[in-house]
Amino acid sequence: MSEHDPGTSEHNPSTEITHPGQPQSEVMAVRQGMWGTGGGSGDTSGYGGIVRVLTRPAPSSQPYGGWFDAVVERIHQLAPGAIERVVVHRGELTLYVHGEKMLDLARPLRDDAQLRFEHCASVSGVHYPEEKGAELHSVYHFQSMTHNRRLRIEAACPDDDPHLPSIVSVYPAADWHERETWDMYGIVFDGHPALTRILMPDDWPGHPQRKDYPLGGVEVEYKGATIPPPDERRSY
Repeated sequence: MSEHDPGTSEHNPSTEITHPGQPQSEVMAVRQGMWGTGGGSGDTSGYGGIVRVLTRPAPSSQPYGGWFDAVVERIHQLAPGAIERVVVHRGELTLYVHGEKMLDLARPLRDDAQLRFEHCASVSGVHYPEEKGAELHSVYHFQSMTHNRRLRIEAACPDDDPHLPSIVSVYPAADWHERETWDMYGIVFDGHPALTRILMPDDWPGHPQRKDYPLGGVEVEYKGATIPPPDERRSY
């Protein structure tokens, strides 16, 4: 699955990271390698000495440039209170929206003449364990074929209440994308017509693309798979 991952830097985490023409970046977390030459591991790769500073672009301020200002202003009019922050980074527009407003935003995003983002290209997930209260993110990529524009929208929900509204009623093509995001990350899309696993077996425990999912050293979980005859398969 594609993800809207934050950038990385190996600078001191206390240093402000800037890019010409771009807003400053916010430090989200600092990660270090998980093994090294110490402790008798026998590893000589030096991986344990690597330090990665995970960052993401800070909110942008107007004017955003190009068509971005008109689109943001129109969304403010049609879905007031939906946008939490606006980020313009590397020539792309990303809107961080309040999760409960996602369905309210979807219909005008598709139908309004000034917006006309008719195509939902993908819905995917990201897991940020360090972002307390908003650990799970769902990232949506929309395309306007009318205006030849692309827009990224990101909505977050907490790990202990991982619910977001489904947009399948507005964008039917999001059906399997939401199922995959549920399967891999555990985000529950309320109102989805059949939110079942799509990659893993129905009885698979956990969500394999979360960062807290075991990477190894556990009993193999694969149980085999069978394909039932057509008249016994699930229907939607």
